[in-house]
Amino acid sequence: MIVDLSSMKINFVRLAQSPAPIRLGCFIAILLLLWLPFAAPIYLLVRDSNLVSILTIVLLYANFILLLKLWSKYVYQQPQMLQHYGLEFTRQNGVDLLRGLAMGLINILILFGLQGFWGWLIWQQPKVFLLKVILEGLIVGLGFGFAEELLFRGWLLNELQKDYSLRVALWTDAVAFAALHFIKPLEAIINTLPQFPALVVLGLTQVWGKRWRRGRLGLPIGLHGGLVWGYYIINVGELTKYSGKVPDWVTGVNNNPLQGLMGVLLMSVLALWIRGRTVKN
Repeated sequence: MIVDLSSMKINFVRLAQSPAPIRLGCFIAILLLLWLPFAAPIYLLVRDSNLVSILTIVLLYANFILLLKLWSKYVYQQPQMLQHYGLEFTRQNGVDLLRGLAMGLINILILFGLQGFWGWLIWQQPKVFLLKVILEGLIVGLGFGFAEELLFRGWLLNELQKDYSLRVALWTDAVAFAALHFIKPLEAIINTLPQFPALVVLGLTQVWGKRWRRGRLGLPIGLHGGLVWGYYIINVGELTKYSGKVPDWVTGVNNNPLQGLMGVLLMSVLALWIRGRTVKN
């Protein structure tokens, strides 16, 4: 079998020069082709639905990282993929990560603290070993932060900014981030739809956070991780109980703060604050 490397190179050049929707579609199609042959046996052979979800998501993300490396090298001739998307292994990025973690955790504590002060919820003694929950939450938060920020504020934002203005790329990235959280059964989509505005605001916040930190991903990863971490501690630790003094659309439908007015307002304040830092930068 003879492979015409020169024609392959031309195809890579054409792909790099194609409109963003074509590049995004090609990337996703290749990713699915890499993932499905390995995911299909898991769906067929593993009975535990939770284990299936974990294995297939981990496998999908491993393929995503592999494809990112190949995509950057062959399509854009950019061998330093992680650095190119803002994932620098530097002291400054590490400080940004810790700052983001603190900001996310503090914002969750402020949200629940205010609701407790106003009598909208009651604080309870933890029913589980709290230190274990805190450590688990940190790992889960950093895992979600790394995965979603590299995907949305790394690869996707980079592809959008190649073709569109900063404003269009900002809003497209934020809406895509929110919308892709609703790839689930119809009933689940309807139940969780109230969190869509807060997810859009979070998406905007994360793009502004990356621009504030001059393209580094440390702050967005940390902020995302801190928000997940704080909510994990309170939710899994069963530290609160809502009093019912106000409707759940205020505090959060299904006890999810992102599905309530308070959560949207808090995220909006944080978004505007970070946007202000971006403008001044």
